[in-house]
Amino acid sequence: MAHPLSGADLGTLRRVFRDGGRPDRLGSAAAIWGAALTRWPASAIERALIARRLPRVEDMPPPVFILGHWRSGTTHLYNLMSLGDWGYVPPVAVGLPHDMFGLARLLRPMLERQLPETRFIDNIPVTPTSPQEDEIAIANMSPLSFYHGIYFPRAFDRLVDRGLFFDGCDAAEIDAWAERFTYFMRKLALDQGKPLLIKNPVYTARPAMLRRLFPGAKFIHIHRNPHEVFLSMRNFYDKLLAVMALQDIPADLDIDATILRVYERIMASFAAETAGWTAPDFVELPYAWLDADPLGALEEIYAGLELPGFEALAARARSYLAGIEGYRKNSFKGDAETVAKVEHALGHWLERWDYGRPAGAEHLT
Repeated sequence: MAHPLSGADLGTLRRVFRDGGRPDRLGSAAAIWGAALTRWPASAIERALIARRLPRVEDMPPPVFILGHWRSGTTHLYNLMSLGDWGYVPPVAVGLPHDMFGLARLLRPMLERQLPETRFIDNIPVTPTSPQEDEIAIANMSPLSFYHGIYFPRAFDRLVDRGLFFDGCDAAEIDAWAERFTYFMRKLALDQGKPLLIKNPVYTARPAMLRRLFPGAKFIHIHRNPHEVFLSMRNFYDKLLAVMALQDIPADLDIDATILRVYERIMASFAAETAGWTAPDFVELPYAWLDADPLGALEEIYAGLELPGFEALAARARSYLAGIEGYRKNSFKGDAETVAKVEHALGHWLERWDYGRPAGAEHLT
């Protein structure tokens, strides 16, 4: 299966490989560069041909953004809400963001055959119409993405912090990221022809920027017990590093420390930037509610954000939920050291949302 970075443009690759350092997986690196060189003429033609067709940001219906730290239920919510009358990010747009209207359509049957049956990090099915988060697409269009830390783990923390928080970036670099992001959104709007529903945990760290770029946008934040998030994030990084890293994993890479540090920074930024935000522009819910009563949670979201079309969504959601009735979430267990580590680092967020220890861990000391 092709590496996700195979959909990048040459300029992005030059910067990413410079920032990340020499790869150890030379065959994969050569294939990435070969794919970019081969696609370059078609990508340039597409950019020129669609330039006048792209809507201006101000002419697009305001998007709805689903925010929340990774492993907090954002995908489940995205899958459910995308059953409504929304445009979203299809798999081919993630892999080939520069070629959505040309090569991606031409190669779509082959690309769809290469899709995995389920996501790497959990058991959620992947189909040609499954809505996707856009971060891998952005990682193919900009040198600022936390995925570059996964691709180049010897520079893991530095690239993760650049991609999430723009650490060390000057104004020109941030403006360039915003231009790439809005360009991708404009392409999606042209491709989908509907108001956009976008899910990306990265954007939880920058809601104010999203609101500035897309005036009138609405936001949904979903949160989950940080104990459960932490354990699931260990699996997240283990799985992604195993299949996406272009370098050997450094022996001293402290994934636990990164998870806790990043969680705190993302949620601190989110809380500060959304202080005072209320319906009908912003709603918040716990994952446990969505898990226990998905239709009830969806109805409250639609009512809170004053969105039309709930009845049509509900009918499709009932069918979808019946189809995944046997789905089993990954299950992870923590020990006393892990529980204490999370409580020490993330106690504020446990208190904010009134989360206790996960079931079975109440007795650990």
